[in-house]
Amino acid sequence: MIVSGRAHPELAEAVAKELGTTVSPTTAYDFANGETYVRFNESMRGADVFVIQSHTDPVNEWIMEQLIMIDALKRASAKRITVVAPCYPYGRQDKKHLGREPISARLMADLFETAGADRLMSVDLHASQAQGFFNGPVDHLWAMPVLVDYVRSKTDLSNVAVVSPDAGRIRVSEKWANQLGGCPLAFVHKTRDTTRPNVAVANRVVGEVEGRDCILVDDMIDTGGTIAEAVKVVKNAGAKSVTVVATHGILSHPAVERLSSCGAEEVVVTDTLPITDEKRFDNLTILSIAPLLARAIREVFDDGSVTSLFDGVA
Repeated sequence: MIVSGRAHPELAEAVAKELGTTVSPTTAYDFANGETYVRFNESMRGADVFVIQSHTDPVNEWIMEQLIMIDALKRASAKRITVVAPCYPYGRQDKKHLGREPISARLMADLFETAGADRLMSVDLHASQAQGFFNGPVDHLWAMPVLVDYVRSKTDLSNVAVVSPDAGRIRVSEKWANQLGGCPLAFVHKTRDTTRPNVAVANRVVGEVEGRDCILVDDMIDTGGTIAEAVKVVKNAGAKSVTVVATHGILSHPAVERLSSCGAEEVVVTDTLPITDEKRFDNLTILSIAPLLARAIREVFDDGSVTSLFDGVA
């Protein structure tokens, strides 16, 4: 059974279509005080249920709705409940940077487990080790096959370089370089102004990008500041062109303004999160993540191998 929250029903419909089924009908609404009500309109007893919810703005509202859906399924005697969170909520808060901070990504896993989830499925976790936060199976999916196939179809691979926007994403960029035939790898070096806390400045590129078509790779784009600045640095280093590729297009304000004017030839994201009309711009390309989610759901349902979907990627 496929059930969907209200954050991004189009994605759930696309996943269900790929699986040759339909999204199970659900009644969901908010009371006057903001509390959420959910009821499934058909029996869930003994079912293997996949609860799809995209955690977009307002994030906390959609988290709560998914938790309530899980609780309803548990009380309706579902056999197994799998949380499908294409963009894992609070994924960037996976460790303590300073004293007295929370580890919110762990809290999310605890909440899903307490609500009654048996399994988690997500795409491109910000930190892979977050898989260990949930005391049960976690299917960590990679959007790389979807994105790489698109880049291959649009780019002369003989002249490509893969660029990481910072040193912390180099491992992922190395995988990209391998998938693109062992092309050169570079990264944007950042420095910090000690008089301005939490401000990073991209000041130079480490690696050879001059005259190359550069693929700037990241897991998500939020306000677009880091990516836009990285594009400009890479262009200033002599890159022939820069294409930005990311899995999660959060695109909080002022991302549209920054990305549309930063000099990137194209910005490519998937639809793990809904991208409304006001977040779209001329050089934005949105790829469907539904076929990948559907294949993973099918493997889980059939007790097959999710890992087999990504042979050669890791």
